[in-house]
Amino acid sequence: MREAVIVDSGGANLASLTYAFERLDCRTVITADGSTIASAERVVLPGVGAARQAMARLRAAGLTHVLRTLTQPVLGICLGMQLLFRESEEGPTPCLGVLPDTVRKLQAAPGYPIPHMGWNQLELPHEPLAARRPDPLLEGIGINEYVYFVHSYAARVSEFTLASTTHGRRLSAVIRRGNFWGTQFHPERSGKTGVRVLENFLRIDSC
Repeated sequence: MREAVIVDSGGANLASLTYAFERLDCRTVITADGSTIASAERVVLPGVGAARQAMARLRAAGLTHVLRTLTQPVLGICLGMQLLFRESEEGPTPCLGVLPDTVRKLQAAPGYPIPHMGWNQLELPHEPLAARRPDPLLEGIGINEYVYFVHSYAARVSEFTLASTTHGRRLSAVIRRGNFWGTQFHPERSGKTGVRVLENFLRIDSC
């Protein structure tokens, strides 16, 4: 049976995420124990809420260095993806620094309320990466498939963007740097497309 360790970052989506993995015949452990996380086959960093509180929880558990130095596949989801960046404008808050950029607050506009809640299309492929091999996390994911977002902050489109979406402006929906992936959307709430993303993550054995 496949296994995934879910970091206990205090998010409210732990139960739904656990259930999503169980449906894929994947055993999960929710923990804030650094040694368990470091030795895991793969690690999921979830998150719902505020960056400042989530980072405070990770620091209190002694997990910031552990998470930065993981070498197995890691998937950050929603706030968990944002925590992979250098800083969040929310606070502002220093984050894990796996990716060198600042996560910024979305700006409300007519027809684009904040928080951004609902189904948006993935824009694939992102142009700077179009010439590269398809990423294993997005295998079988088609152009303009819908996924579910709930967020008020987002990362800009950059060289680390695998897929984007648009809510007033383009923003990163899927990112990767080395063995670290992130989805701004919630795959556990994104129907068949989200299931495929989680399945793909479970198939990634090494980076």
